[in-house]
Amino acid sequence: QVQLVESGGGLVQAGGSLRLSCAASGRTFSTYNMAWFRRAPGKDREFVGGISGSGGITDYGHSVKGRFTISRDNAKNMMYLQMNSVEPEDTAVYYCAAGRAGWGPAASSYDYWGPGTQVTVSS
Repeated sequence: QVQLVESGGGLVQAGGSLRLSCAASGRTFSTYNMAWFRRAPGKDREFVGGISGSGGITDYGHSVKGRFTISRDNAKNMMYLQMNSVEPEDTAVYYCAAGRAGWGPAASSYDYWGPGTQVTVSS
């Protein structure tokens, strides 16, 4: 069982930066692949990016590639999403997710989800 809690959301101006954090419970954090997803009002859930258990492999959704960076600190049971050059289109609730069996952009690959944190980008 893994419990996830996101933090760091808020209001930011377009072009600015924000860093989200995901805190995980448990002693087997490094065995989980992790990911960030987001859901904007009226839109489907979107894969933002993912990172392997060791942190050695990352993957990003097309709309954030080159602007967002995912990292993790297995010693602290933490995952991060550094968001740079944010755009109003990045406004959404951001969720972190954890899974062992799967990997990549499919939400079904992940077994555990946090409650989400709101990010609002003003123009």
